[in-house]
Amino acid sequence: MKLPLRVLLVMENAPAHSPDLQDDLLEEFKFIKIQFLPPNTTPLLQPMDQQVISNFKKLYTKALFERCFEVTEGTNLTLREFWKYHFHIAACLKMIEKAWEGVTKRTLTSAWKKLWPESVVECDFEGFEIVLVEPVVNEIVALAKTMGLEVDNNDIDELVEEHSQELTTEDLMELHCVSQQEVLEESLSEEEKEVTAKQQSSGAIREMLKAWETFASYIEKHHPNKAVAMLATNLFNDKAVSNFHQILKRRQKQMSVDSFLVKKN
Repeated sequence: MKLPLRVLLVMENAPAHSPDLQDDLLEEFKFIKIQFLPPNTTPLLQPMDQQVISNFKKLYTKALFERCFEVTEGTNLTLREFWKYHFHIAACLKMIEKAWEGVTKRTLTSAWKKLWPESVVECDFEGFEIVLVEPVVNEIVALAKTMGLEVDNNDIDELVEEHSQELTTEDLMELHCVSQQEVLEESLSEEEKEVTAKQQSSGAIREMLKAWETFASYIEKHHPNKAVAMLATNLFNDKAVSNFHQILKRRQKQMSVDSFLVKKN
């Protein structure tokens, strides 16, 4: 329509955002107007806080319960074993992607209603939040009960609410200390394993690992339930066989160091 270029940049009223930002814009960007939200109104006006984040968290929780059900169904895996051996960064990222894809265009549009009502006047949002959110919560509750968990809709709402606040510096430092302690305990455990491992020759360990690979391959190939077979072999591999792989890896590393020192001397 040959109108001049105009941009409105809406920003939250955070300490990190300079109030003089508008004056600091270069001349070539003067077509941008910066408007700050009023202080202490983030949960009331900020679009992402108008059910978008909440809906995303519930969709993520649903994806998490679905993943847990898929892994533990038909096996003897406990929830603790699921968290320890089958929940990792790659799985988490896939669930995040799945949850974000579930956030609808209608949800994103409705988020502007309080801040900019005129932009969504053509839509009827009467009872919109209840219709959108409740089925997801009900599905989560149903999945949880299938896995033997005693939860209801209020529990899911509380779970989402617990993660509504960002972690403070103190929280992050505490998590870091816990992580360091776990690494230390694991290191001590590895030393204990090495004492036991000294009684086993590397040749015997390699022979056992080769036999295990043959056995696992046969089970996964011929078992009538491929998923169950794979879960079982993966679990045994993680909880038992991996220990012997680590022993050989440490010995190989030590041999490399010893060889290097001999050459240097």
